[in-house]
Amino acid sequence: MEMEVVLGFKSDEEFYTINSTQNRVEIDMYGPEKKQAQSPMELLLSGIIACAAVDIVSMIKKRRKILNDLSGKASGQRRAQAPRSFTDVHIHYEINSPDLTDQEAEKIISLAVDKYCSVASSISSDIHLSHGFKIKR
Repeated sequence: MEMEVVLGFKSDEEFYTINSTQNRVEIDMYGPEKKQAQSPMELLLSGIIACAAVDIVSMIKKRRKILNDLSGKASGQRRAQAPRSFTDVHIHYEINSPDLTDQEAEKIISLAVDKYCSVASSISSDIHLSHGFKIKR
């Protein structure tokens, strides 16, 4: 299955992409003082955490557990020299559920991140990918 996005130029450090259904994503590489969009590396972190989240929600519901909310944070450590690729990525989810156990959450998140997430499986195996969670009752 082929997937495609089209790149558009706005300025030296500002671009956008459009997918086949015309959804547009703004991208920039500006510093914090001028930042208006996510950088490509931030988009990679966003892709990993959102991709796994879809599977987490699905697996929680398949177990007939109550899911009131799901949020999280993805962080990455980058190499100092070019290419400034990630060396470590950590994903932490906060799950609001009155009946999901820690053991169930660990198994679900491990499966989602390590087995089902196509974004995570597309990154280099040299990158250490870890996860954590907190369940709110």
